Amino acid sequence: MYTLAIDLGTTTLAVSLIDCISGKRIAMSGAMNPQRRFGADVVSRLDAAVHSADCAREMTELIRSELAELAAALCRKTAIAWSDVQQIAIAGNPAMQHILMGLPLKSLAFPPFRPLYTGGTRLNANDLGWAGAADVYIFPMPGGFVGGDTVAFLYGQMNQGQEPGQTLFLDMGTNGEMALLAEKTIWATSAAAGPAFEGGNLSCGMAALPGAISSVRIEDDRVKLQVIGNGNPVGICGSAAIETISELLRRDILEPGGRLKEAAEIPSNLASRLITHQGANVFILYRDAQRLLYISQDDIRQVQLAKGAIRAGIEVLLERSHSQCQTLQNVVLTGSFGAVLRPEWLKTIGIFDDNMVHISRFTPEGALSGAELALILNDRFATVEELAERIRVVPLSGTPLFETKFMHHIDFPNF
Repeated sequence: MYTLAIDLGTTTLAVSLIDCISGKRIAMSGAMNPQRRFGADVVSRLDAAVHSADCAREMTELIRSELAELAAALCRKTAIAWSDVQQIAIAGNPAMQHILMGLPLKSLAFPPFRPLYTGGTRLNANDLGWAGAADVYIFPMPGGFVGGDTVAFLYGQMNQGQEPGQTLFLDMGTNGEMALLAEKTIWATSAAAGPAFEGGNLSCGMAALPGAISSVRIEDDRVKLQVIGNGNPVGICGSAAIETISELLRRDILEPGGRLKEAAEIPSNLASRLITHQGANVFILYRDAQRLLYISQDDIRQVQLAKGAIRAGIEVLLERSHSQCQTLQNVVLTGSFGAVLRPEWLKTIGIFDDNMVHISRFTPEGALSGAELALILNDRFATVEELAERIRVVPLSGTPLFETKFMHHIDFPNF
């Protein structure tokens, strides 16, 4: 029996083919979400969809077609007939899942910002316009912008034996989902971080594909790059953008308020990498005859907004659960960064504190791995539903505490 797991991300998509007898992943593929032309984030796409039925239909058709093509490509690659895929599990945030199913979106786009369904949804492949008779399970959406991807991420991490102690789960994607396990309750929320951490909305940003700069180190006034595929760089992925900003902060090229210094203010050879480009200060990472790759002042601002939202969301969850950063026992981090995101970088830019640096670990493909596990356990998703019922959603929109914390954490720490 073969099954298909899908991580329906706002920015990126991931699909894997599973042999349920062996419990092994046979193959995996990914792509950019084709809906991005309607907006880089969930709010933009919801706005487009609720104001135009044609836009809503096109977004539904685009995502269904792209997922069908990714699945077909995996079947061709592995010589497995599509008719042999008997079950599909899909995990995404509420907006992405609603659009996939072609559901009305007003309940998500306007107060009280609630999904039409909170439990898992069971469909047939035909209901999504796909050939075959495979059963489709779409993960529960506990509420607001806390959806199936959060449930799948938690499910994958909390079904590995003994349940962890007080743990913060953090998915630093476009929707910025986070959850805090405190005793038996799971407090969860979502902060609109935007796509900067995934390489979106950055001047030279891209997904973690061949050609993406995946690491940036500054040593002895030299910039050292690592590139996925080891060829010439064509863009920069999210993890490298965060590493670059961390390096610039450490070397006093970037101020805590977010201002990128002028070349005349830098006493080292790195000054030659600071130029004015299209009316703004930029720090050059790479240039050749064909392209110029850099981090701009606006890119830095995008990261500031994203990290401020995530840190503020974490503090709201801690207060709601009567917890503190110092009492956390584990931090589990996931996201489509393109590389492991070192905890030290997150401390440098102001998301983590000292304790979180030492207790954190990165797990790739958090939502996808959880969807795979649910398929492999084959309990008709009963344990998924039980987990979703434990989640208590904490809304952030219009919350004075969140707004105060957000403004407090806009700046980078002062070293």
